[in-house]
Amino acid sequence: MRRLALLAAVPLLFATACGGSSTSASSGSSASSEVTVTGEVGKKPQVTFPAGDPPVVSSSKVLKEGQGTEVKNGDQVVADVTVFTWDGKTNGVAASTYDEGNPQVVKINETLPDVVRKGFEGRKPGSRFYTVVAKDALPPQATPDADAAKQAQVFVVDVLGTAPVAAVGEAADAKTAGVKLEHPGGDKPPTLTTKTEKKAPAKLVAETVIKGGGPPVKSGDSILVHYTGKIWGSGDTFDSSWERGQPILFEIGTGKVIKGWDQGLVGVPTGSRVLLSIPPDLGYGKAGSEPKIKGTDTLVFVVDVLGAY
Repeated sequence: MRRLALLAAVPLLFATACGGSSTSASSGSSASSEVTVTGEVGKKPQVTFPAGDPPVVSSSKVLKEGQGTEVKNGDQVVADVTVFTWDGKTNGVAASTYDEGNPQVVKINETLPDVVRKGFEGRKPGSRFYTVVAKDALPPQATPDADAAKQAQVFVVDVLGTAPVAAVGEAADAKTAGVKLEHPGGDKPPTLTTKTEKKAPAKLVAETVIKGGGPPVKSGDSILVHYTGKIWGSGDTFDSSWERGQPILFEIGTGKVIKGWDQGLVGVPTGSRVLLSIPPDLGYGKAGSEPKIKGTDTLVFVVDVLGAY
């Protein structure tokens, strides 16, 4: 997929379970007698279900504990998630980020079912856990159909790590003439100004204005970014993950996004903020991307590279 505007984060798979906050749910060793999860961490798991109807009480179990900093409530977590529908009959896979090709960004807060949120809390990068989200986790206002009310959902989660919400560090002034960047700091987005009479650069500009302290991005990585995109000479924003309130994950350096991103972000240390000025031939080409981008437009992005996986 070459058109950045078409990229989106992997759909929030947890919405398939309850669609909101939940009532309390049990957790602990009882889950181990209900389903068996096999397969290596980092690969799509398989689940073997016992005979009979699915449970009506939710549960959770840690299958492997990782290393590093523990996940806490409020964190932004990157994880691979596979969801199974437990109906006592077909018991099949409903969705998996391993099939989608990218992990998922999950905000750990009270909008998740309690059993899922508590499954995340305390986990470390490299962990695998599963939760059985049963009827007791449905919010009081939920009115599922008869078939859905008899089902449970099994979430097998591989935790890759947590990520900041913005680049952190001392910000330098943008040296690209005609572009202005303001850095409010914290979890607030940078302000990008591109309304100028100056001529756009003819070649790709990739200017690091905050240098992160993480490992450099490699070709083939899935990177988590927050960004704002504008057209040179215009004050209008044509795309912004900040405005949507959710960073996105995508594979870099392999032709999945526009060439300016592939060429400008590989090698950048994670945690960095990068200003990209992308000429038309490295953006959307002569065809542009209607209705906002013409084939002659130079694109300007400010990109926070939050993590690479």
